[in-house]
Amino acid sequence: MGRRLLASLALVAAPAVAQTSLRPEPVPAPAPGRPIGPPKLLVVISVDQFSADLFNEYRPTFTAGMARLAHGVVFPKGFQSHAATETCPGHSTILTGNRPGHTGIIANNWIDQSVTRSDKVVYCSEDPSVPGTSSSDYAPSVHYLRVPTLGGRMKAANPAAKVISVAGKDRAAIMMGGPTLDQIWWWGGKTFTSYRGVPTTPLVDRVNAGVAQLFNADRAAMDIPANCMPKNHAVPVSPTKSVGNGHFARKGGDARAFRASPEFDAAILALAQSLIEDQKLGQGSATDLISIGLSATDYVGHGFGTEGAEMCIQMANLDASLGSFFDRLDALGIDYMVTLTADHGGHDLPERNRENAAGDAERAAPALAPKAVNALLASQTALSGDDLLLADGASGDMWVNKRLKPAEKAKLLAAATAFYKEQRQVAAVFTHAELAAAPEPSGPPESWSLLDEAKASFDPQRSGDLLVLLKPRVTPIINPDGNNSVATHGSPWDYDRRVPILFWRNGLVPFDQPLGVETVDIMPTLAAQIGLALPSTGYDGKCLDLIAGPQTSCPAK
Repeated sequence: MGRRLLASLALVAAPAVAQTSLRPEPVPAPAPGRPIGPPKLLVVISVDQFSADLFNEYRPTFTAGMARLAHGVVFPKGFQSHAATETCPGHSTILTGNRPGHTGIIANNWIDQSVTRSDKVVYCSEDPSVPGTSSSDYAPSVHYLRVPTLGGRMKAANPAAKVISVAGKDRAAIMMGGPTLDQIWWWGGKTFTSYRGVPTTPLVDRVNAGVAQLFNADRAAMDIPANCMPKNHAVPVSPTKSVGNGHFARKGGDARAFRASPEFDAAILALAQSLIEDQKLGQGSATDLISIGLSATDYVGHGFGTEGAEMCIQMANLDASLGSFFDRLDALGIDYMVTLTADHGGHDLPERNRENAAGDAERAAPALAPKAVNALLASQTALSGDDLLLADGASGDMWVNKRLKPAEKAKLLAAATAFYKEQRQVAAVFTHAELAAAPEPSGPPESWSLLDEAKASFDPQRSGDLLVLLKPRVTPIINPDGNNSVATHGSPWDYDRRVPILFWRNGLVPFDQPLGVETVDIMPTLAAQIGLALPSTGYDGKCLDLIAGPQTSCPAK
């Protein structure tokens, strides 16, 4: 199915490109373990919510694109090592080499009481200075990212390098692309778009026209692979909702159903493939870079959970779509290198956890909802207002309302800290002062404490006055009835932190390294692969040696 989706999209979306692109003569295959010089094209793929658990579960079933990567250099236990395991922070680590505490991207959304507009919630990829916008109706921007990306470093070293970023979400494209690039595109709801004021190109118009044919047509239910049949049963999550046996049938024009299906990734890969050919990436004098954010796995995970038939079908189609994409790259004869990872992992819905040997899984208690917490704090402190403590949910960063005087703030913080520490579902509570005083984390990411993980996400200017972390297997979605999401991520636990980190290049000798590494290691590793000298400071990651045996692919220290 994935191959058919991508092939049909390639034909209808960019026929001119497919017919007229210049293809160089295929390069000779390097001897095993000895790739010839720097690759001409870096392809960096983030599969949103693709946990190490999903990779390990489906690795034996992959036969196409994922199978190719699984026979490369594999770090099956990579880490988004920080506590704020969300889309924007995770993507900010992949090509910057920095943890969220240094990228400045502490969450998808945070509260900034200094902004002049009435909406004090800030979205990670918005420009808050644009008049009339809000966190839900915003002008996309790289405004909040504080550090350069690999693409920016490449262009600074050699302006001939081409850097392009494509994704299903604006925050994925922006955080991997950074402020210095040639083109950036993301799905705007019905078409691919870019920053305000940036017109689409004829190539993107053709892709959008092709995707529209798919998007506007009714979609029959997708086939269920044989290995998915045991997962094909309904799991009730509320009196009105069940998941587990959805097969992605949809009505034409249903934007929500389109993006939460394998079709969405096929559309993103069709645009990426067309841009590679149209811009002749990998065919110039310098190494080029394309970053690709595949978002469907995240929408499937939120909408249906990670262990049902829906995710099983998604994994099969992701594998097939990537296989078709790599086959097309092979036909171009480009010497390319692929890196694939994820912005975070994900946790299945507690209702299915309880069916499958995890009887202690549960949803957060209603008492942890911000409205309930504020009512309790008001009664305990005699402070007035239903917005004493500002928060985006049952856990995460929380801010004391700035209207409170210092003594009132201290009183509220003490009451809030005591309340959360008494809650059965809460694992840890850290104050801003505690996190500011904590040392930077070091050592293997699998050995970090909760304080270490929280510190890796901490920004002194943007983080809250209080950080609340829930215990394992507690889902912060209190009531899934009427909610688009039944399962989520964002915790400090390994099911959300662990992601695969995979490298593949023709001639690279495969090996697995099961010890923990970090996604911040990707940037310096790729810099070493293309011979890009980095400063000794300014990033958290380290180069990973991708050569099996005594040789090393990393620069001498």
